[in-house]
Amino acid sequence: MPHAVLELLSNPVIAEGRKKDVVKRLASEASFSQYTVNFLNLLIDQNRIEALENICESFEKSYCALTDTQARAALCVATLRSAVKLEQEQQFLIAKKLQELTGSKNIKLKPVVDADLVAGFVVEYGSTQIDLSVKGQLDKITGELLTTAQAM
Repeated sequence: MPHAVLELLSNPVIAEGRKKDVVKRLASEASFSQYTVNFLNLLIDQNRIEALENICESFEKSYCALTDTQARAALCVATLRSAVKLEQEQQFLIAKKLQELTGSKNIKLKPVVDADLVAGFVVEYGSTQIDLSVKGQLDKITGELLTTAQAM
């Protein structure tokens, strides 16, 4: 759930009815199941919506463990930041290559569009980052030029 929506739903000044209207509208646009809507409404009723991030993280860890998504590496979800939205096939190929690199049976990519990258993409998983972006290459060249200039 986007951070702005979570902030809105956590705001104690906003009435519960208004929060539930927001959830209803989101559910309609995002095709949430009725179970999800009921769960979100329950969190609103119990003033526990701020726990949603932790709940999602715990669910994701449990899901990964149950589906053997983390075979060797402590890896389940990899963030894929790209300059533009990538097609499903492109995401699939990146996930497949990541599986080969890590030895994991399954990889779940979390795509994020980051226009600051100019072009290309960055994959982040665990404490590892693979930077194949134009911005990353420019930063690397800038660093090398600065190092060379300082050595002169």
